[in-house]
Amino acid sequence: MAKEDFVEEILTDSTSTKQQPNLKPWSLLQKYSKKLDSLGVETRGIERIQPWERSTNKWTQFISVIGFWFSAAGGLSSMSTFILSATLFELNFKQALTSGMIAQLLGCAIAGYCATMGPRSGCRQMVTARYLFGWWFVKFVALIGCLGVVGWSIVNCVVGGQILASVSNDKVPLYIGIVIVAILSFMVAIFGIKQLLRVEKFIAIPVTIAFVLLYISSSNKFHLLQTFDNSEIASQTLKGNYLSFFSLAYAVTGTWGTITSDYYILFPETTPSYQVFLLTFLGIGIPTTFVGILGTCLSVLAMVEPGFETAYEDHGMGGLLHQGFSRWNGFGKFCTIILLLSLIANNIINTYSAAFSLQLTAVWFAKIPRWLWAIIITAVYLVCALVGRDHFSTILGNFLPMIGYWISMYFIMLLEENTIFRKFFLHLYIKEFPVNEEEKIANSSHNVEKVPLGLRSRKQNYNWDAWNNYGVLTHGYAAFIAFLCGVVGAVLGMAQAYYIGVIARNFGEFGGDLAMWLTMGISGIVYPPLRYLELKKCGR
Repeated sequence: MAKEDFVEEILTDSTSTKQQPNLKPWSLLQKYSKKLDSLGVETRGIERIQPWERSTNKWTQFISVIGFWFSAAGGLSSMSTFILSATLFELNFKQALTSGMIAQLLGCAIAGYCATMGPRSGCRQMVTARYLFGWWFVKFVALIGCLGVVGWSIVNCVVGGQILASVSNDKVPLYIGIVIVAILSFMVAIFGIKQLLRVEKFIAIPVTIAFVLLYISSSNKFHLLQTFDNSEIASQTLKGNYLSFFSLAYAVTGTWGTITSDYYILFPETTPSYQVFLLTFLGIGIPTTFVGILGTCLSVLAMVEPGFETAYEDHGMGGLLHQGFSRWNGFGKFCTIILLLSLIANNIINTYSAAFSLQLTAVWFAKIPRWLWAIIITAVYLVCALVGRDHFSTILGNFLPMIGYWISMYFIMLLEENTIFRKFFLHLYIKEFPVNEEEKIANSSHNVEKVPLGLRSRKQNYNWDAWNNYGVLTHGYAAFIAFLCGVVGAVLGMAQAYYIGVIARNFGEFGGDLAMWLTMGISGIVYPPLRYLELKKCGR
């Protein structure tokens, strides 16, 4: 038996169908998984969706995903970041809009590019990352991605608790509201992608209507937006706050890039990449812009209007939403609760995708069914939300931008892999695309680079059948070293409450966050020469 075959057999994951009679816990899990499968609960793990298993009608898939994005990106999760524009970063309305809108659209472009891997591969986003980071190193980055979506779930639970506490005049305590949001999110996330897309599509309708009504209800205070004066703040400090808010707004949409392809794996393999990119860019960008502008308005009002200021001090973001609907009394409370659905919608997605990231982190983790991971993940973010419920702005403003640093590194390396190495140096992937006899004859005529290797003849520059083959997948040395170099850029350029980097310190009292640019630039410079060297030495 070849070494690669032996290692692959040892490191097999949840796709294995071999019986393990000595592992009774696994047998019990398989038994329960079969029962849940009969009830419509998706028990499939990280394995690839083969082309013949997917839908043949991409337009039906397009409609489902459009509704999905409006529900996922056009909710309070996205708005929560823009609430901090004036309340934390002290930006006026114009400054907040220019910084926030440009940043979130940049993040949309990155998420859109990552999404194009879905239909081509039929694999989850972090599974395709194996082709960059290899079998071992991808476990580390998958864990980072998992931490990001769990972080958003914590934020969602806290905001949901604030809403219920506000509309009930504290009759529903904050911790009870957090528990309610977590349980409702779990009840949908456990089922699977088909049910998830269906539920998200229907949630999008009432939530979008409620946001339109919030625009209308709070519009009687919009004339105060230009009255917020931050001219007494030092110029350098304002520049630093502008940069830091830019980084945060970028992270809102950019971090979708860690999971976007998860929701395109049912698309036909022949779906053009530009269609997937545009669908994702617009699908995330339009609803995020819609709620982002509204969040910026509420943030400024919290600084200049006494009623909004008191509501924010008492119940945070939930208080602002309730205050925005306050002139409609009981109907306003009803609309506020409708907005709660958007938090549940976002949590559903986070719980669903985090399970697949965890399945990549260890061999035996892959054997744990997705539905069980959904239970564990829900329990974790529920506990964290309860513990951190009084530190909402700290969690959102300081932890989540760090996930934006990671997606910047992943994006630039994926872009270089696709546009440089998978386009011009595919002949170096001798493990992934073994040369057959006809190609050997052609190669003898010194025409190596022009000869199609393996699947290249079918216009495919990835061997997706090798997604779980340890002996074929890249070692990932180049990507991991480039990642570590990018971390150095993050340390130099980050501006967080707990640490301000050497470069970031040049922008006022609180620094200016430049880490996303530095991580992307450093990783983008380091990766190409290391990748070429890795391919020449290792052939994959």
